[in-house]
Amino acid sequence: MSSRIKSPQQLLAESGADLEGHGLRRTMGLFQLVCFGVGAIVGTGIFVGLSGSVAEAGPAVVLSFVLAAITCVFTAFSFAELGGAIPVSGSSYSFAYASLGERAAFLVGWCLLLEYGVSVSAVAVGWSQYVDELLESLTGLRLPAALTAGPAEGGVVNLPAVIVIALAAGLLVRGVRESARATAAMALLKIGILLVFCAVGFSAFRAGHLSPFAGHGVAGITAGASVAFFSYIGFDAITTAGEEVRNPRRNVPLAILICIGIVTLLYGAVALSAVGALGADAVAGQPAALSLVVDRVTGSSIGGGIIAFGAVVAIASVVLAVMYGQTRILLSMSRDGLVPRVFERVSPRSATPVANTWIVAAVFAVPAAFAPLDVVVDLTTIGTLAVMAVVNLAVIVLRRRHPGLKRSFRVPLFPLSPLLGIGFCLYLMAGTGWTTWVQFAVFLAVGALLYAVYGRRHSRLAVTAPGDGAARAPRGA
Repeated sequence: MSSRIKSPQQLLAESGADLEGHGLRRTMGLFQLVCFGVGAIVGTGIFVGLSGSVAEAGPAVVLSFVLAAITCVFTAFSFAELGGAIPVSGSSYSFAYASLGERAAFLVGWCLLLEYGVSVSAVAVGWSQYVDELLESLTGLRLPAALTAGPAEGGVVNLPAVIVIALAAGLLVRGVRESARATAAMALLKIGILLVFCAVGFSAFRAGHLSPFAGHGVAGITAGASVAFFSYIGFDAITTAGEEVRNPRRNVPLAILICIGIVTLLYGAVALSAVGALGADAVAGQPAALSLVVDRVTGSSIGGGIIAFGAVVAIASVVLAVMYGQTRILLSMSRDGLVPRVFERVSPRSATPVANTWIVAAVFAVPAAFAPLDVVVDLTTIGTLAVMAVVNLAVIVLRRRHPGLKRSFRVPLFPLSPLLGIGFCLYLMAGTGWTTWVQFAVFLAVGALLYAVYGRRHSRLAVTAPGDGAARAPRGA
């Protein structure tokens, strides 16, 4: 797609390779990275979005989660190989730069901005719903409707959504070590609460609630998988920590595979226990479905309050982890000259991109506070699937162009595995509907225009010979 291709060696040289990154410090170990990954994945998708998947697939929602997981597994293999071979902050963006060229990389970064932006904003809105649920459980009071929803939903501003984004930004600018510790604590807590939920749900399990199992047919399972896929968004954020992880060539691939395994088992158990306890009709369309299940099964609001507390913690950790990933991708794009240089400035005191973080927080807070996000969830899904298809393709291209590249992990059954990953991504993309494809085409056209107007002209490769691996050190904050 572009003649400007940056080799893996050049990307590694510019990022600091296996040494300290330019201003970034390697402070995360494997355990913290796994917790970071779980923190990025487990949140609104299961606490809020489960009901949407159930509405599409009915009792066969478990198969929808499995289908979405299969897509993620093949793609996770590709992320693991590339994350171990090119451990830099740019994640999918950098992988595309090294394989398909600059224009494709810019469009991948553009899609990631949509993925992470809508993800954080939607997650923040979900956090607001569970804060209200928790407050009612503890005090019997609710927040004013005007302060918990945007104008399109009858409110004025979703204030809790803005607050959680601001809190996450404040923690991120303090340092990666502090953020990683907070994410680890929140990840362990929410896993524990979801396990308790499963125990409660299975205690009331009725096999009759699973019949008819696939009443909506294969189309319903596929549609449910497209919705469920949103629940897995975030595992790719692990690769954005490539410059701040100790021994990244080993830890990044391991963390990705461990996270996908944990999350898939957890999601399947939660979905099965929820539907088995109340039935698909009772769960479908409920914004706080897990609290509803516990309240109905236990006959008390206390259990629902505990689930609401877990959701508040879980969703906050997603905001924290996904915002981290977005700032690191913008840092890499800025380092390459494709976005303004303000995004690559790293504070020498905290070793974090402070201005970058606050800009991202401000941009993400606006749709969280005012905009209805349900209209762009499908657009986010198709954009994410497109990025994952590109990552699978990047594995194939780099195996051919750079066979000697050091790879700490190799995808199994190559090239079948990445080809299956591409196939599953395209299959789920087809399930989003033609209107979403039209929106996606317009979105890509806007991204291509931005690249032509700004990115191509300011690119480092526009003024630097392709073989020049000299690094441009980020400015201090």
